[in-house]
Amino acid sequence: MSASLKRGLDAFREQIDAPVASFFSSCVHCGMCADACLFHTETGDPKYTPIHKLEPMRKVWHQEYTFWGRLGRALGICKPPTDEELEEWETLVYDSCTLCGRCSMVCPVGNDIAYMIRKMREGMAAAGHAPPGLIGATKRAVTIGSPMGVKLPALQAQISHIEKDTGLTIPVDQEDAEYMCLLSSMEIMNFPEFIGALARIFKQAGVTWTLSSEAFEATNSGVQIGVSDIAAELVERVVTAAEKLRVKAVISPECGHAYMAIRWEGPNLIGRPYNFKVVHILEVLDKLRQEGKLRTTGMDNTLMTYHDPCQISRRGGVVEEPRNLLNMIASRFVEMPDHGTMNWCCGAGGGVSSNERADDLRLKTFERKKAQLDSINAQALVSTCSNCRIHLEEGLEEYHMDIPVLSLTEMIAEHLVEDSA
Repeated sequence: MSASLKRGLDAFREQIDAPVASFFSSCVHCGMCADACLFHTETGDPKYTPIHKLEPMRKVWHQEYTFWGRLGRALGICKPPTDEELEEWETLVYDSCTLCGRCSMVCPVGNDIAYMIRKMREGMAAAGHAPPGLIGATKRAVTIGSPMGVKLPALQAQISHIEKDTGLTIPVDQEDAEYMCLLSSMEIMNFPEFIGALARIFKQAGVTWTLSSEAFEATNSGVQIGVSDIAAELVERVVTAAEKLRVKAVISPECGHAYMAIRWEGPNLIGRPYNFKVVHILEVLDKLRQEGKLRTTGMDNTLMTYHDPCQISRRGGVVEEPRNLLNMIASRFVEMPDHGTMNWCCGAGGGVSSNERADDLRLKTFERKKAQLDSINAQALVSTCSNCRIHLEEGLEEYHMDIPVLSLTEMIAEHLVEDSA
């Protein structure tokens, strides 16, 4: 047995906590998770059944923690997973699972399969079986501070352009502000208009906010690849910056994964609660709406729908807020089939978009989103995750669909009542 395989199997054993063990033992092999998985429904391949993706870790559980498994191992009947098996399963665990959690929603016995996949990735990474693209992104996150290699000067350049275009100041390292906003690298490089939208909205609402020069990146590649030590280090950077600036709350941007990582996994990763709140930008905007501080004008008459990012709606519970906001500015907002907590994933979350080898597969899965959009004849698609936005645009182009993908935060900013000078 190689040293890396031993590390991986040891990691599997460590990750098989009480919930994972109970999930394995309670699985009734009904197959309902398969019907909920985008990769299974769009390919028809049974290997994409969610619970099947966990087979190597299930073997370890069976042989280590069940009577018949221990007996089989003692008799030489049951064999532990091999390097060859883990290599084969790597693509299933990293390329065909976005950690969206839809399978968990339908499990009749309440098994959280997405949680189990997250645990399995810890063992896969320890055994050296993680995709090159995600390894590279994680290394850049640790050494540079961004999975895409975005450094502070790049952010400063974008800020300079935004300030010139809008006449507004983008605060950086401002102490005692109400909010410290995080950004994903995709927003900085692909959608810098989002930063300008924040500035316009917060100016109208009278909200104090800031970016941090020491921790502006929201994405946590450590969570995606399955290395908790790295994930904790990246969370700690944000926590340290927020505490240094003495902010009341940290805002997760239009990035579903970032919201899950910093809000739900973060305190567990670093082993202590935060002394500040973590909120998604949608929660902030809806709070401002309720307080009468978000004043908009005009209604968009385009027939538009909303794509629920999985980590924001299904796993984060932020479902009504985007709809409240859309109803302020869209007169023809319609829901897709299977919306809200049961919406279908875009196909690119959970680190899948970092794996070039998965490109054909994730574009294949877009057929489900295409069907959703076709069923309502949508003319525009709104989302609140920059990663979803990128993949949705790629999918729409692949299937020759002339539908723009819009940021809800940017739309709100465009409809703001202009204050008189």
